[in-house]
Amino acid sequence: MTTFAHGSKERLTDHDLGRFSGETLFDRIGRAVCHAGCLPRKELYEAWEVARRARRRFRGGRVVDLGAGHGLLAQIMLILDDTSPAAVVVDATLPASCAKLHASLLESWPRLQDRVAFNEQALDSIRLEPGDVVVSSHACGALTDVVLERAVAARARVAVLPCCHHVTGGGNPFLSAEARGAKAEGLPDLSGWLDGPLAIDVMRAVRLEQQGYRVWTQTIPATVTPKNRLLLASPLTPLAP
Repeated sequence: MTTFAHGSKERLTDHDLGRFSGETLFDRIGRAVCHAGCLPRKELYEAWEVARRARRRFRGGRVVDLGAGHGLLAQIMLILDDTSPAAVVVDATLPASCAKLHASLLESWPRLQDRVAFNEQALDSIRLEPGDVVVSSHACGALTDVVLERAVAARARVAVLPCCHHVTGGGNPFLSAEARGAKAEGLPDLSGWLDGPLAIDVMRAVRLEQQGYRVWTQTIPATVTPKNRLLLASPLTPLAP
């Protein structure tokens, strides 16, 4: 029997409905994703694992999903906590099939109607507010830092699952102009103790604490993705008027 690997990039289709035959919330979401027939398997499991951990810490607030792809993470955040008024799905290029996934979710959760906006724009151009919950699953390389910078500037809550760490130096076309010009002053070289990607994530957590955030470090199952470090943070004080 073929193993049903949660980290597979194969698309979920109606052929996989038997894998989600229960009545749990996850099974219901899984069936909706299968009906859409456009989402890689790993994206379902990543979005679910990130969303449920984020919701344990962060309730309410507008959800802003940056580098969102199909926007499943944002929509699961709304399903898990109906006190959030709306969600914004943001990506430089949105997949054409994101509308198909949204329509499939609407069939089971009609309350999502008119509460999810899909914005095709740069991640550093969306306006964020202090009450927002900013999420990003596998924002590639320095895009994770753009997400963190934007959240900190707005004093918003944030949850990121980093990936594709750029350990070596050099310019990064995805990084904002402000970030490209910034210097990592006072940050130690941890490469003698930690591998490069882990050192980068450790310093992300340190920076957030230095910027007045409470930080939580968690992992999602490695069977879903080996890049499984989840960083969550909430401001200790609100944005000054």
